[in-house]
Amino acid sequence: MQEKNNTETMRLDKFLGATGCCSRTDAKKIIRSGGVAVNGRAVRNPEEKICPETDEVFFAGKRIQYRKYTYIMLNKPEGYVSATEDGREKTVLDLLPDDMNKSKLFPCGRLDKNTLGLMLITDNGELSHRLLAPASHVSKSYGFKSKKEVTPAEAEKFEKGLTLEDGYVTKPARIELYDGKMSGTVYLVEGKYHQIKRMFEAMDNKIVYLERLTFGPLTLDTELERGQWRYLTDEEIRLLSEAGEKKNANNPI
Repeated sequence: MQEKNNTETMRLDKFLGATGCCSRTDAKKIIRSGGVAVNGRAVRNPEEKICPETDEVFFAGKRIQYRKYTYIMLNKPEGYVSATEDGREKTVLDLLPDDMNKSKLFPCGRLDKNTLGLMLITDNGELSHRLLAPASHVSKSYGFKSKKEVTPAEAEKFEKGLTLEDGYVTKPARIELYDGKMSGTVYLVEGKYHQIKRMFEAMDNKIVYLERLTFGPLTLDTELERGQWRYLTDEEIRLLSEAGEKKNANNPI
């Protein structure tokens, strides 16, 4: 086995959970059944320590690459708050498995309690800060339904920027209307508190349904039911990292 001196080690079952192969509970069973090999040797002890950076771990015959950070796409259902903990409400972290180490995870940005759709959960604080920084202009899109029709004149105002009730003038945003003019998609490059709802209120209208469809390069996985989640792919992580470095490149206007 490769030398482990001066290198951070990790339990094998924790490693499998952190890399998204399976839950730690399932990892223990799979390891004990001989389904995991480390450096060409079958390992049956879930507590065996490995070096994630140097040891070669094979799961179901495929080498598993270690990720320093965790990236999760969640299809947020109604009724959950975007927080790590809340004394009264259920949080989005409550939707993750109990045996997952959630101590360092947090939602990247917020969705209102009753807003649905794409949510990124991670433990990479630096990338999260870059993605949410105003200078990055990372775009988001939301499907919506409104109480009243949106007129062409209102859509034009929307795209030029609206003045909210507190005097804040929003950045230009794009609105794509569907047949009937009471539903469509909104594209933003900022994320102020209740922004879309407040923008519609500024047009004397009201949002009755809101779902986030995209966040930067990420698109909500249609295979995910409400409340379900999955780890991001390597390609999604790469694109997300690039989005945090770009300035204005994702402006949808």
